[in-house]
Amino acid sequence: MATGGRVLHHLKAYAPNARNTILFAGFQAAGTRGAAMVGGADAVKIHGAYVPVRAEVANLETLSAHADRDELLAWLDAQHAPRRVFVTHGEPVAADALRLAIEERHGWPCTVPDFLARFELS
Repeated sequence: MATGGRVLHHLKAYAPNARNTILFAGFQAAGTRGAAMVGGADAVKIHGAYVPVRAEVANLETLSAHADRDELLAWLDAQHAPRRVFVTHGEPVAADALRLAIEERHGWPCTVPDFLARFELS
C-alpha cells in the first residue's frame, strides 16, 4: 500500500520516469499512496514533498496476502465456538458484512469494534 519503509525510496526513484512500471500486488486500501497511484494520481507525497507519477502503474488485484470472506468462514467452520468474535481488519462495509455472515452461519456473537473501543475479555 506504499505507506512506509523502503518502498518509499523506490517510489521516489522510479515513479517520475515514464519508462518504469510500478506494479502493486493486491488490494490497496482507500487513503493510501498505493490506492492513489492505482487510481491515477499525477503525484504522491513522500517524505514531505510531492513526487510526480509518470511511470506506468498497474495492480494485480487477484493477489492478496489475506484470506477472503469464504476462506475465513471455512476456517471458522473448524473452530470451537468462541465467546465473541471481533472483526478488526478491512474496509467498514466489508467488515460488517463478514460480521453478519459469521453471526448467520455460526450464531456466534460478533462485533466490529469502533476505534479505541474497549472490551472486558475475562
